[in-house]
Amino acid sequence: MPTRLTSFSKGGGCGCKIEPAVLKSILSQSPSTNFPALIVGNSSNDDAAVYALNAEDCMISTTDFFLPIVDSPFDFGQIAAANAISDVYAMGGQPIMALAILGWPIDILSIEDAQEVMRGAQHICAKAGIPIAGGHSIQTSEPLFGLSVNGTIKKQFLKQNNTCQPNDYIYITKPLGLGLMANAIKHDKLSEAGYTRLIELCTTLNTIGIELGKTPSVTAMTDVTGFGLLGHLSEMLGTNLGADLYLDKIPVETEAKTIAQQFIYPNITTNNYNFIKDRCIGLEGLEFLWLCDPQTSGGLLFTSSEPLNLEGCFEIGKITTSGRIAITN
Repeated sequence: MPTRLTSFSKGGGCGCKIEPAVLKSILSQSPSTNFPALIVGNSSNDDAAVYALNAEDCMISTTDFFLPIVDSPFDFGQIAAANAISDVYAMGGQPIMALAILGWPIDILSIEDAQEVMRGAQHICAKAGIPIAGGHSIQTSEPLFGLSVNGTIKKQFLKQNNTCQPNDYIYITKPLGLGLMANAIKHDKLSEAGYTRLIELCTTLNTIGIELGKTPSVTAMTDVTGFGLLGHLSEMLGTNLGADLYLDKIPVETEAKTIAQQFIYPNITTNNYNFIKDRCIGLEGLEFLWLCDPQTSGGLLFTSSEPLNLEGCFEIGKITTSGRIAITN
């Protein structure tokens, strides 16, 4: 019987991120300051770093890697690649090149499995129109994979995660529940149809970010990954702004809700909840299990000063000046 990749993962995909409060403490000691050409560094917890090449053009640089979220090596490679490339799209940019990051326990897992991971990543990079131009690999006790991705953007189209304004409309481009569904694999609780849907969503590239970057009304943008919808929304709001979220408008995968009702969820979910609970009003039921669900290769979360009617974009709320996140039906 083939080795299950998820058996190596305490928390697979973006669910293995360091919890928000701990990460905040770590980064507080490593500010990226005194570099005038560095337009976006680590001060705002944005999706990627942005460096000005000249008055008009910028380079986007990001890296992302994690432990297996699924048992199939090919699908693991696909998801990890799509997730890493998403950070460039979340800035409004165009990816141009990737480098692979591979950690592999070669005494436990086969070289053929590692080749399948790479093949899956190359499949997604081909869809994005970029090469895997090199990378780095090491022997590890657990399998891990990801990409370092570079992209380009005109400075005028750059979107950041903390520039939304009061009365902006809030949108998301993929349904929630990806972490719940992936975690259910380890418990043999995800249906075959659910797995197919998970792979479909996690390998869908967030190319709409390029269009949103060029949309003047779009005021801020990020992607929803390990900290869940509420965690990443909190980063967008900073300390002064708030949001009204309409629970019945937030798209959630039906099977993910069924899994949540069985109280099967990723470990980081409760850490995400504890990080934002004091800022939330109306978070009273099981909805915290999908609103705080760590997404892997999740959708884009963005704000617009005007209502938008774009295919695949779900309006879920509005920005306020309350400082709180109010969740209502």
